[in-house]
Amino acid sequence: MAHHHGPAHDHSGHDHGGHGHAHGHHHGPVNTGDWRYAVGLIINLAFVGIEFGAGVISGSTALMADAGHNLSDVMGLAMAGGAAWLARRAAGPGKTYGYGKATVLAALGNALLLIFACGAIAIEAVRRLAEPAPVMSGLIMGVAAVGFVINLGTALLFMRDQHSDLNARGAYLHMMADAAVSIGVVIAGAVILFTGWSIVDPLVSIVIVGVILWGTWGLLKDSVNLALDAAPRGVDVAAIRAAFLALPGVSAVHDLHVWGLSTTDTALTAHLVHDRLDPETLLAEAHALARARFAIRHTTLQLEAGPLPDCPDC
Repeated sequence: MAHHHGPAHDHSGHDHGGHGHAHGHHHGPVNTGDWRYAVGLIINLAFVGIEFGAGVISGSTALMADAGHNLSDVMGLAMAGGAAWLARRAAGPGKTYGYGKATVLAALGNALLLIFACGAIAIEAVRRLAEPAPVMSGLIMGVAAVGFVINLGTALLFMRDQHSDLNARGAYLHMMADAAVSIGVVIAGAVILFTGWSIVDPLVSIVIVGVILWGTWGLLKDSVNLALDAAPRGVDVAAIRAAFLALPGVSAVHDLHVWGLSTTDTALTAHLVHDRLDPETLLAEAHALARARFAIRHTTLQLEAGPLPDCPDC
């Protein structure tokens, strides 16, 4: 059985006290958004070829570096799109959770890829600081301006889902970073055009690298956390524990685990010690609580009349 619940995944309790970070708000790329990855891929891949050619012709390593950076993002888009497609595949007898975790691995790979691209650009820029070369500033400005429009347009496709899905956020961050790089290259071209200082070109590259690294850090941290099965960002485990304890008849909560099945789906397991005479009703209440208040749809709860020997000190 597949571990996702389609478009009906908009939880009424999403905006409950600080839990607005919805895991599965729209399920964007998983259910509806594959076309966005395809469109982004095709347009950006074509532009990478054009931009690299223009870089060679104009003698601008900034354009070539921007093309290399765009290429890393096209690879990132391919990974994110592939993961979104995998996450939609049903679970099998071996992979009981399905392929949802692929979205986490793609987000992690994406962050690492972007950091690698930053390193490559920085090395090239430092080399250019040492030996500035004359460049064709008009061509640089034209090509970079086209890049800005393409990147911004692609980023806007992912804007809606960037807060609910780490993968869409990866794609969104990449494209916004590319738009920033392109506008930086346009400005550099303009300055070179009016002053003739080719050294501006690598200087701008270094500034942009800093901006990209700043934006990527959060993505890297979140995706490493999800890969380690940590509770997803925005899920307050202490509040979940307190909410379970507040259920009538529940005296203890132990073995509480909350982790991400994918970049959009959250799962929970817990043992509840209780003295209720209607355990079925308690189970229903606990499931409803996890779903309505914390937007967690995959809950596995063990009800215990007294603490089991596996947890003697509970």
